[in-house]
Amino acid sequence: KQRPGTITALTQSPLDLLIIGGGIVGAGIARDAAMRGLRVGLVEQHDFAFGTSSRSSRLLHGGLRYLAQGRVGLVHEASVEKRVIHQIAPHLAAPLPFIFPTYRNNKNWVLWQLKIGVKIYDLLCGGRNFGKSFWLNRQEVVQRVPGLNAEELNGAVCYYDGFTNDARLTIDTLRSAANHAAMLLNYCRFRDARPGELWECEMDDVSTGNELLARARTIVNATGPWADGLKRSQVKLRLTKGIHLVVARDRVPVSDTVVMTEDKRILFATPWGTRTILGTTDTDYHGSLDEVLADPLDIHYVLEVTNRFFPQAQLTKLDVISSWAGLRPLIANSNGSPSDISRSHEIRNPEPGWWDVAGGKLTTYRLMAEQTVDQITTALKRKNVHCRTAIEPLLPLAETDGIS
Repeated sequence: KQRPGTITALTQSPLDLLIIGGGIVGAGIARDAAMRGLRVGLVEQHDFAFGTSSRSSRLLHGGLRYLAQGRVGLVHEASVEKRVIHQIAPHLAAPLPFIFPTYRNNKNWVLWQLKIGVKIYDLLCGGRNFGKSFWLNRQEVVQRVPGLNAEELNGAVCYYDGFTNDARLTIDTLRSAANHAAMLLNYCRFRDARPGELWECEMDDVSTGNELLARARTIVNATGPWADGLKRSQVKLRLTKGIHLVVARDRVPVSDTVVMTEDKRILFATPWGTRTILGTTDTDYHGSLDEVLADPLDIHYVLEVTNRFFPQAQLTKLDVISSWAGLRPLIANSNGSPSDISRSHEIRNPEPGWWDVAGGKLTTYRLMAEQTVDQITTALKRKNVHCRTAIEPLLPLAETDGIS
C-alpha cells in the first residue's frame, strides 16, 4: 500500500542523496543521512538484506584472527563498534563466550600467545568487552565442551564477542531510517546515472517493469558484491564465499561458541537454540551473484573439520538440516589466500557527487556509514550536522513504522 506513495516521493522532488543497495551498509548510510536532515532515497534491486547482509556468521566481533595478522586498527574499530551496536540495538545483540582450544600439533595457534592476545583484545575494546577473557586448563576444557577432541589438547582461552540477527539488524536500521523520513524502495533496479547540476538516475521498478527517473545531488554505491558492476563505479573487488551449515544441537552439543582451526583458518561451532551453526569457509568466487550456494566440496570441508574437533559426532551430509552461502565484497588484492585479505573498508569519491563504499564487515557498518555521510554533508556544505547513530537506539520491530 505504501509503495506508490514512496515511488512518487522518490521521483517528484530532488534528493540530497540516493543510495544504491539495501544491505546493512546502505541501510546504515540511509539512517545516518536521514537523521542529519538530508532528503534520502534508497533503492534495492532484490529484497532488503538479500545478499551478504542475511548470510553472515551472525557475529559481532572485533576479529581475534586479525589481531594475529597485526591489523590492530581494524580490531580496535570493530571492537568499539560491537559495543555501540549492543547499546543501540540491545534486542539484537547478545554476549557470546568463545572457547578457543589449542593443540600441541598446531603451531599456528599457541596457548601462551593466545593468552596474551585475548588480553590485548580486551584492551582494544576499551576495557568494556562483553566479558573478561580467561584461560582454561586441559581438564576444564574437556568439562566445558563435551565431545571435544582431547588428544594433544593443551588448554584453551575464553574471550567474548556478540551474536546478532544480521537480516533483522538491517531491517530495523531501515525502519529507523524510514522513521526519519528516508524513502526506501526494494525491487527497484538502478541502471545508470547522468551527471549534471543534478544526477539523472534511471531505474526500473522490478515489480511492474515501469521505468523510473529520480534526481539526486549525490549518489552512494553501497551494493556490496555488485559494487564493481555499476558503470560509474571505480571499485575493484575480490569476492570470497563463506558457507554455513545447520545441524541439530545434540549432534554438536556446544553451549559456547567453539573455535575450530584448520592451519591458519578459523571456523566456529555456534549454539543457536536447538541447532548448532557450523562455518565458515573462505574461498575465491567467480559465479552468479544472485545464486550463491553451498556446494558439496564446501559442505565436505566444514563437516571434515567439525568431525576432527568433535569425533563422536561423525557428521555426514545427511545431518545437515540447512545451509546458506554468502559473498564477502573484499577490496581486491591478488596476493595471498582469501583469509589473508584485509576486511577494512574503503570510501572513494571518484567524481563529484558519486561515492563508492566497499569492503568492511557487519560489525563496522555504522562507522562506515558515519564516515561516508561526513564526506557527503561536507560536499553539500551542510555545516554543524553531527552523527547521532551511536547514541540513538534502534526501535524494536513492533515500535517502528513500515517500509515499502
